[in-house]
Amino acid sequence: MKTIIAFGLLTALIAGCGAGGGYEKAESAQDAGREFIRASLDGDYARAKFYMLQDTANAMLIEQQKRNYQQLKSSEKEERRKSAIRPIAIININDSVTVYKYFNTYNPVDTTTMVIVRSGDEWLVDLKSILD
Repeated sequence: MKTIIAFGLLTALIAGCGAGGGYEKAESAQDAGREFIRASLDGDYARAKFYMLQDTANAMLIEQQKRNYQQLKSSEKEERRKSAIRPIAIININDSVTVYKYFNTYNPVDTTTMVIVRSGDEWLVDLKSILD
């Protein structure tokens, strides 16, 4: 009986970890941007990483964002989770690069511009682009 339960738990764990943690690939640059921003505002950095271009600079930046989020008060985290994303402009530069300019209602005076790139068949946020 213990073997059956252990096998069931292992199977569920493997299924849950497969396919990028159960996240859907973004079908467009707009989807990737929205999913990344929502995950970041919610403090779900595993999900944010799924929608992010994987390189050393981006990995360092997302870890810094995560540390900053962890230092927020509970009330600030809740405000971020309740905030809305407001796109200002979504500009297709070419078939593999899109500029996404937005603000969120948590911090409406701060406008952010980021680049979203197509890598293979995926749209991913290039987080380091916010530094430009």
